[in-house]
Amino acid sequence: MTRAMRRLRDSGFDLATSTSAPEALRIRSMVEGLAEVASAVERRWGVGRLRQLASDPLRLRFDEQQSRVDAAVASGEERFVRIQTEAMRRAWETLERAAIETGVMPLSADVWETALPKTGEVVAIVRSEIDLAQVASGCPAFTLAEIALLIEKLGPEALETKRVFRGAVVTDMRASETFDWSKGDDMPF
Repeated sequence: MTRAMRRLRDSGFDLATSTSAPEALRIRSMVEGLAEVASAVERRWGVGRLRQLASDPLRLRFDEQQSRVDAAVASGEERFVRIQTEAMRRAWETLERAAIETGVMPLSADVWETALPKTGEVVAIVRSEIDLAQVASGCPAFTLAEIALLIEKLGPEALETKRVFRGAVVTDMRASETFDWSKGDDMPF
């Protein structure tokens, strides 16, 4: 968030409702707010899990509403985006209510789920082997001990990078080429 946006927020300026904010910024604000709602629900219930717990008719209505949101955003029409994002917020609430009414409980706070960047497959991370029983059926799960092994396999450079550049975020991984230090670099000609 930029300093100017922080100042506006702290001053009570509401980007989503102010008539002085450009339409595109108000639309972005509504979409980001909806994304936060979805993210919060998925932290409680698991990535994609709540939708799967819904009955077929409810899941269909939810998916139709998501399509309406996508179409509204593509249209660039603020009034449509506002109507559809508000309806999508209610759709998330309806899914949660339906799950609770059927006796399904949110995930334990000891289970974290995330989608793999390339495939979208959902994986779970748990503190220990005891917590594996709390993971949704069919979801691959890793313990913290297994994650530690994966980090060690990255090599000491990964840890040193995190030490030196506090707050650095891993965005990609590539297999490193083995370098023969006795030969040095190849000549460019």
